[in-house]
Amino acid sequence: MGVVTEDSGKQWIDDLRSFLGDVDISRSEEILREFGTDKWHAAAMPDVVVHAASRDDVVNTLRFATERKIPVTTRGAGVGYVGGCVPVCGGILLSVRRMDQILEINTADGVIVVEPGVILNDLQEKVRELGWYYPPDPASLKECSIGGNIATNAGGPRCVKYGVTRNYVLGLEVVLPNGEILETGGRCHKNKTGFDLIGMFVGSEGMLGVVTKATLRLIPHPEARAMLTATFQEFPEAASAVQAILNSRWQPSGLEITDGFTLKAARDYLGAETLPDGNAHLIVEIDGRESSLPAELKELRDLVESLGALSVEEATDTAACEAVWQLRREFSYSLRATGLIKLNQDIVVPRSKLVDLVTFARQLQEDTGIAVACFGHAGDGNIHTNLMVENYETDLLAQKKADDALDVLFRWIIDNDGEITGEHGIGLAKKRWFEDAVSATSVDVHRTLKKAFDPENILNPGKFIEFP
Repeated sequence: MGVVTEDSGKQWIDDLRSFLGDVDISRSEEILREFGTDKWHAAAMPDVVVHAASRDDVVNTLRFATERKIPVTTRGAGVGYVGGCVPVCGGILLSVRRMDQILEINTADGVIVVEPGVILNDLQEKVRELGWYYPPDPASLKECSIGGNIATNAGGPRCVKYGVTRNYVLGLEVVLPNGEILETGGRCHKNKTGFDLIGMFVGSEGMLGVVTKATLRLIPHPEARAMLTATFQEFPEAASAVQAILNSRWQPSGLEITDGFTLKAARDYLGAETLPDGNAHLIVEIDGRESSLPAELKELRDLVESLGALSVEEATDTAACEAVWQLRREFSYSLRATGLIKLNQDIVVPRSKLVDLVTFARQLQEDTGIAVACFGHAGDGNIHTNLMVENYETDLLAQKKADDALDVLFRWIIDNDGEITGEHGIGLAKKRWFEDAVSATSVDVHRTLKKAFDPENILNPGKFIEFP
């Protein structure tokens, strides 16, 4: 699909204003630039931004766009890391950020019903006040929207015990590209009525429809939680400790690992006293009944100390645990503060290959001279493997060298039964590797589904599924 230019598109934009009536539409260069990016380095200007405030605004925008064959890229909070909401084909940028209402919290049914622009942390705080829990928790929880979480099937540290966004989506209201409204699923915690249409939209990166309402599953909030943090001399020792903890039949609610490069950046950014000495850091969180956690924490500490930890510290209440998680969330910002461009890769390996990944990452750094910072969700094999590159956006040679290193990384991941993305999505950043990561039949099935839902290819065109 070609780009709709300002000159050729002036008439359709005037027509769009008339068609949508009172809907807020922006064309200022400042707004177009703001809505033409996410947290990745790519940017593209839409021709117009439509600020949808209701389902009807979405319906009418898509009806108009389908009739005129105008590209539509949907955007939530814009905090993705792969260029997924960058409008590379111009046209309409459909923002659903203003659709931010929590419509219902029903603890008797164990559900919450929300619009797509609701910020994740706001949702979690509301249900926590009632003693309930919505576990998915990406590090951007104070910025990211539920619609974006659904589009990417977002995860976070607690996936190791509680699962990803898909495990909590019971029902969706989706506007299809032609403006028709699809309601799939509902508010029952079991449902095998027809195909799993919800599963097609969760993680579809805005290419099949626009979510305008979601019914999400809630669970009772754990009564208490506690945490250990441990440092190790070297990263492979901490990676081996992860497997030992899981092999000892522990089911942590969080199991995070961090390497020496990231720790140095954090000490530089947050203060040397922030973290104990050591080139690897481990976070192990457990939750459950208040009466049982002290004994469990002691048993867990004995195990971690036996695995060669240099230091072990405990967090025994919610405030202390939150302080540790806040430190963990600062790791990404610490890497940015180095002044290097962080090419954030959310690759996944089978948990048995975690040590192999660590060894490979160190070798990749040695071979390329590019620093590789590893941290993330060790409990489910989802390690954020970040290439830290100087002048990536301005130096073509540095960019090519880094892209070649990414190619080596992704091919190693594929060859070792891993996945090139665990929670960020394909977007633009991983587009070139998509067809290597899945089978030819899978590509055909993806393309067939895309054509069935979006025959005019208006929704988020230019991404990893394309057709003439």
